[in-house]
Amino acid sequence: MKSAKTTVIILSILFLTAISLYLYLENRTPFSEKKPAVNDVAPEISLADLTGKMVSLAAFDGKVVLVNFWAGWCPPCKDELPGFQRVYASYQDKGFEVIAIALDDIEPSLLQDMGITFPVVKTNPRVTKSYGDISDVPVSFLVGKDGRIIRKVRKVYDEASLRQDVERALAIKK
Repeated sequence: MKSAKTTVIILSILFLTAISLYLYLENRTPFSEKKPAVNDVAPEISLADLTGKMVSLAAFDGKVVLVNFWAGWCPPCKDELPGFQRVYASYQDKGFEVIAIALDDIEPSLLQDMGITFPVVKTNPRVTKSYGDISDVPVSFLVGKDGRIIRKVRKVYDEASLRQDVERALAIKK
């Protein structure tokens, strides 16, 4: 009798687990379809950089902006930042900007050692949520001159692809 009860309990747990897994997978939205999506207006960002100066997306109106979410504990994030810096150095005077949004506390010395000169800010819950509840980094959004997202990249945004995307975006008349 105890064996039958145990079997029923185990089968019930397995059934509930299977139903939960099915519902989770069925309702999961792929990254490419998550809001904000390509062609959506990029959510506003207004955060303090590491020196306390406010950085906002609105201040870069009419420019192409890379919004990158990253963390100091993330090796791929740190690997892609020098490529962002090289593209930034090449196109800053043509209307390209970068806002690197850290999920954790970043030491200024890390950025100095990497030669990063674009704004680095620390996120807050509002910004993280408005960009799709970012928790898995790196994630990048390329924002066009009109303020709309023109590309979303989950994981590493390689330098060559970013360079091509920035060149195309800068060529578009606002």
